[in-house]
Amino acid sequence: MDISRQEQRVLHLLAQGGRIAVEKDDRGHIVEARCVTREGWMFSGCSLSLFRKLKRRRTIASKGGGPYRITELGLARVRSQPDNR
Repeated sequence: MDISRQEQRVLHLLAQGGRIAVEKDDRGHIVEARCVTREGWMFSGCSLSLFRKLKRRRTIASKGGGPYRITELGLARVRSQPDNR
C-alpha cells in the first residue's frame, strides 16, 4: 500500500518518539489533531483529514485514553530516512 509524502513525514516523526494530541468536543468527537515531536515542537503538516486517514489505516493508535502513537504496522510501513542529528 502506498503512503503519501505527508503521511511519511508524520509517521517518521512518530517513529522518532512523537505523538498526536487530540481535542474533543462535548459529544466526544475529535475536532483537532496536533502532531508534537519528541522535543515538544508542533508539526503543522498534520491535518484532521490526515489524522483520520492514518487512524483508518491502523498506523496510529491510542492506548488508555493517551495520545496517539505509531503502531507496529505503522513502523513496518514507514520508509527509513537518514537522521540529521
